[in-house]
Amino acid sequence: MLEAMARVDRYAGRGEEAFRRDELIQTWMVRHIQIIGEAARALPGAFRDRYRHVPWADIVGMRHVIVHEYFGIDLDIVWRVVSVDLPALRQQIEAILRELDRST
Repeated sequence: MLEAMARVDRYAGRGEEAFRRDELIQTWMVRHIQIIGEAARALPGAFRDRYRHVPWADIVGMRHVIVHEYFGIDLDIVWRVVSVDLPALRQQIEAILRELDRST
């Protein structure tokens, strides 16, 4: 998940205007949000239950929208995910990894 977020960051730094103007950047962002959703979906239920503060259902739900309604994707929502949700998710994932490192 962190790797996909880092890949999104490569182009998110160019700003919303570049995102809206460039279909390749849009596709890049959407693809990596899909990967993040796939990774979240693959996590064991016990893991997701342990970290209920992470919006796993929303992450997986976004993946479903991307996969099943590709031509209906709302770019406003994608940009909000990129600019607001992913930075918050990154902090949550990094905190979980630190916790797991301390416990081993």
